[in-house]
Amino acid sequence: MAAHPPKTKILISANERLQSLKEAFEKKYGESPLFYARAPGRVNLIGEHIDYCGYAVLPMAIEQSILAAVTVNDAKTIHLANANPIYKDFTVSSEDIKIDRDNPQWYYYFLCGVKGIQEHLGGDPLSGIKCVVDGSIPASSGLSSSSALVCCAALLTMEANHKSLNKVALAEISTKCERYIGTEGGGMDQSISFLAEEGTAKLIEFHPLRASDVRLPDGAVFVISNCCVEMNKAATSHFNIRVVECRIATKMLAKARGLDWARLLKLSEVQASLGASLEEMLRLVAEVLHPEPYSREEVCRVLGITAEQLSTDLLSPNTQHGESGAVGSRLTGAGWGGCAVSMVPTDRVEAFLTSVRELYYTPDPHRAALEKQSLFVSKPGGGAAIYLEE
Repeated sequence: MAAHPPKTKILISANERLQSLKEAFEKKYGESPLFYARAPGRVNLIGEHIDYCGYAVLPMAIEQSILAAVTVNDAKTIHLANANPIYKDFTVSSEDIKIDRDNPQWYYYFLCGVKGIQEHLGGDPLSGIKCVVDGSIPASSGLSSSSALVCCAALLTMEANHKSLNKVALAEISTKCERYIGTEGGGMDQSISFLAEEGTAKLIEFHPLRASDVRLPDGAVFVISNCCVEMNKAATSHFNIRVVECRIATKMLAKARGLDWARLLKLSEVQASLGASLEEMLRLVAEVLHPEPYSREEVCRVLGITAEQLSTDLLSPNTQHGESGAVGSRLTGAGWGGCAVSMVPTDRVEAFLTSVRELYYTPDPHRAALEKQSLFVSKPGGGAAIYLEE
């Protein structure tokens, strides 16, 4: 599992998407790419909203991915372009990388990955790059397009600077550096993007990060149907509210059991400190916490802290102005867009696709226009990789 991402020679002309990206790069920059980097999206099969609590999850990589074509130069300038014309170009010095978390544009996600690697390498200026990015993951759909972009950027930055890290290290760096844009994720998305292997789902466990193969039923594929409601999770507080709510619950449960609650951040840490089973944790939650939303004042009173301490020590920047308390959730779409993920026998796939198309996409003009990229079949795909042209 701790191996390095693969570096493979490939015939570019035999791959329609790579060939198209190569042509777009040559048109943009007047030269051919030196190498290509790929990082996949994912679906989560079991374990919604628990990775940031420290608990295991069961995702699989999908075949849809972020793909980037890259050349390297000594100018210490990063030139970014996107194959999709709706996304604008961006240029920045590698000596002055700043992330604007109040303006979560695609290139800032990319720069999260670059900055994370730069800091890991000691903060020295990086080689300049020219890059064109192409994405086949529906944006803001709950399939981890943003994390795949961060992972792809981290991987290609390592390659451009002639450095190498194993998959676990890259996943951990990518998890940490995506927080530059304001997303308080738990690491599932980045972990599966690097640790995925074709043909199998992965049980991802944390502290330490590790992955185990989980064989899926033979004779079945996964049909993904995007609801077509987009939500950039870094542009709102919806995702981080979930993380903060779990963090506050951790503190309350720990204090109720006499633990050093100030140092605990995840529910799994409370469970480990108590030596409790999951069933015992459920009983503890029912005993200590009430189902009604908590106000800021009540949280402060229970924990014995000030409102200022609540804001600075527990809340993320984009949740400091809202009330605590659940406001609802959507599975398979932590960014509050979302997809239905269906395991379908291979001999029923066409009938299933036809049914979803006719009942959900065709009746609505907006969804009908997005159907091609929103309704698709995927098997478990492989993890992030570097490609060199043969």
